[in-house]
Amino acid sequence: MSLLWLTVLALASTAVIWKASELLESASQRLALYYGLPAVVQGAVIVAVGSSFPELSSVVLSVLRHNTFDLGVGAIVGSAIFNILIIPGVSALRSSPLEVNRDIVYKEGQFYMLAIAILLLTFSFGVIYNTETSSLTAELSRPLVLIPIGMYGLYLFIQYQDVSDYEPPVDPPKESVGREWLKLGLSLALIVIAVEGLVVAALGFGEALNTPDFLWGLTIVAAGTSLPDAFVSIRAADKGRGEVSVANVLGSNTFDLLVVIPIGVLLVGSTTVNYALAVPMMGVLTFATVILFTAMRTELQITRLEGIVLLCGYGIFVLWLGVETLGLIDTLPGV
Repeated sequence: MSLLWLTVLALASTAVIWKASELLESASQRLALYYGLPAVVQGAVIVAVGSSFPELSSVVLSVLRHNTFDLGVGAIVGSAIFNILIIPGVSALRSSPLEVNRDIVYKEGQFYMLAIAILLLTFSFGVIYNTETSSLTAELSRPLVLIPIGMYGLYLFIQYQDVSDYEPPVDPPKESVGREWLKLGLSLALIVIAVEGLVVAALGFGEALNTPDFLWGLTIVAAGTSLPDAFVSIRAADKGRGEVSVANVLGSNTFDLLVVIPIGVLLVGSTTVNYALAVPMMGVLTFATVILFTAMRTELQITRLEGIVLLCGYGIFVLWLGVETLGLIDTLPGV
């Protein structure tokens, strides 16, 4: 493909994602109102799972069509870093300060930290019980990835408890619920198709510009699949719904780490992960999450200055990857 065609494909895909995410947010908001769901549950479960469909699709397609798993893991971790730093940072700049509440900080934020620890623990078990080689390679099997999936089951149970204790402030509407479900399904289909076009464009740019695979997964592909999360969260922030904006980020990342990666393993049966490369990336993700958690906890809001700090953090991350890829430093094994 020519660079001009790739540019047109990327712009068209971005436009479709923007409109589809707008449809997704509208439908999910009305469905949450209909079923009497709290704003935190709406953002952390309904919108989060919906906007994570691109990441899920990328893992499924990479495993079933391209027989590769490492790129999918890199895209998921890179997407999580993008979500944690870029989305709250931009949202705080557009709606300063970005208000959150204690449920976001002490339930969603802390459970997300636990999700990172559980996935890293799963990778560690994969290394410990890897009998095929003595190198730092994690062998992931179907029984092993049931650990993070079970943790996500606990997450849904906690959300269910919040729903059962919640009393809606107004009576939910009783009409047009079927139409809203249809809108939700249509928006998910459009997002998957459009993100696939955006990922194809990004990979084409990478090939034309001789960009390494590692950089594709952690930056280009990760940012492409994170666009629905970004659009939904930023739009919620513009409407003054900071709790939905941040809950979508944390809930989406929790779903990606505890469900999307294990689904890839369940499909292929058994696969390996470069543990020596995964640990530094999980370390970056942990550090980014600590920065966001600290920003949220200070007066339960993210200020414009804190948003700038988050954006600068992602800039430093991309710069580090670029310098590493060029071979100027050697901190990541196998890059």
